[in-house]
Amino acid sequence: MLFLAGEAGPIEIDGTVIVELIAFLLMLALLARYVYPRIITLAEARQRAIGQQLKEAEKAHADAEARLKEAQAKLDEARKTAQGVIDAAGKSAEQLRQEMRQKAEEEAKRIAESARKEIEAERDRAIQSVRGEVANLVVNATEKVIGERLDLTKHKQLIDKAIAEVASGDGSR
Repeated sequence: MLFLAGEAGPIEIDGTVIVELIAFLLMLALLARYVYPRIITLAEARQRAIGQQLKEAEKAHADAEARLKEAQAKLDEARKTAQGVIDAAGKSAEQLRQEMRQKAEEEAKRIAESARKEIEAERDRAIQSVRGEVANLVVNATEKVIGERLDLTKHKQLIDKAIAEVASGDGSR
């Protein structure tokens, strides 16, 4: 073994190299015949499984996208429905406000009309009362001035004359 001695020289081919070469080739043949096909089969199966998983992931992604779009469409529809409800409620509230305003105006008119009629009736009662008082005063004053008792026809004439004067407002008639 010159090589181990540290000298550089041609390689000696002895029996160990040949045995090593045969063992290597035998090992290579055994690996190629039994191990590599099994490794390749497992690698191909793993590759197919990964491919299948990628397809499933793409399908799941596409399904998720479709569900997201569907959910977005439902959300948009719900928003439209909610806006429609809000608009309808606004319109209903405005209509109710208009009706309440109209009822309040009608009630105010009714109350004002009732008050006007009541005032008118009270005024008529007051006028009748004043006319009666004026007639009594005129009769009493006339009886005192004339010094005699008036009969029914004179009494009626004096009362009508006094009422006409009071009604005209100038008292000079």
